[in-house]
Amino acid sequence: MPDRSATTPSPPSDIARARAWIVTDGKAGDENQCLGLAETLGLAFEIRRIAPRPPFGWMAPWGPVDPGDRPGRARGVLSGPLPDILIASGRRAVPYLRAVREASGGHTFTAFLKDPRTGPQTANFVWVPDYDDLRAENVFTTLTAPHQVSAARLAAARARPDPRLAVLPWPRIAVLIGGDSRHLTYRNADMRRLVRDLTKLAEGGCSLMLTVSRRTPPALRDALEDLVAAKGGFFWDGTGENPYVAMLALAESIVVTSDSANMVGEAVSTGAPVLLFDLPKTYIRHRRLFAGLAMAGALKPFIGRLEALRYGPLDATPAIAQAMARAYDAHVARLAAGPS
Repeated sequence: MPDRSATTPSPPSDIARARAWIVTDGKAGDENQCLGLAETLGLAFEIRRIAPRPPFGWMAPWGPVDPGDRPGRARGVLSGPLPDILIASGRRAVPYLRAVREASGGHTFTAFLKDPRTGPQTANFVWVPDYDDLRAENVFTTLTAPHQVSAARLAAARARPDPRLAVLPWPRIAVLIGGDSRHLTYRNADMRRLVRDLTKLAEGGCSLMLTVSRRTPPALRDALEDLVAAKGGFFWDGTGENPYVAMLALAESIVVTSDSANMVGEAVSTGAPVLLFDLPKTYIRHRRLFAGLAMAGALKPFIGRLEALRYGPLDATPAIAQAMARAYDAHVARLAAGPS
């Protein structure tokens, strides 16, 4: 199978002139994937965050759009001239994508990221990770997901390093902590193990650069903040500019928790060794991703020590953008040709 993540030609210029909407319910993981794809394509886009009322949100992705949000209304999340392109993600966005596609008479090109659960015909272009089962002519798959941690952003962060991080002695270790989700819950034993293994790194001379999630259990957040206070390093407390990309750019190695496939995908875009802190009940499909990254030489388990790993940065975003641009060009050509 060709390495799609290594294909990085610029997308055709026609798509860069299109007007786009990004439609999600605001979940960071879904929205960031859409943003990364739109930015790589050079699209001018608006973010339209949906919040369907009950029971319409409950019925997604199969039910109708919230009537108050129907396209063509003077007010509502889908008001105004319809876009040339709509990029959506998340099950609650599926009815909104369908509503725009129908209201435009099929003129709006629709792209959906991840399995819409309503079949590949839901959108003109669908991206799913390799570990998902959905396959069709309009479905494009890659090992990692689209994201905003581009090579250009990493290079800029290295050229002008964040002063909060540049003062830290080498080796600098980025530590990306997720949190509880519908798939798993951090147990006390997991939190103790994570703090213990990070303490080993700190006591071995590593500078920890730590960021946590809104989902991180408060007890774990407090323990990690105490660790940095006692051993040195950097803990982002949410104030000042978000150092996430800077941390990835300056890291000699990256420790990331297994609850977030998105963070793992962003980490391997750097080319730095990625050390995975494994949590019980990690989503089985995410384990397929991690296995693929381990086979690519990018990832090993985190057991309180650094590992030597050599691999080229893995970023599928440009390849996904190229595939979507081709699909968009074919869509525009079909519209121009008229009915067959």
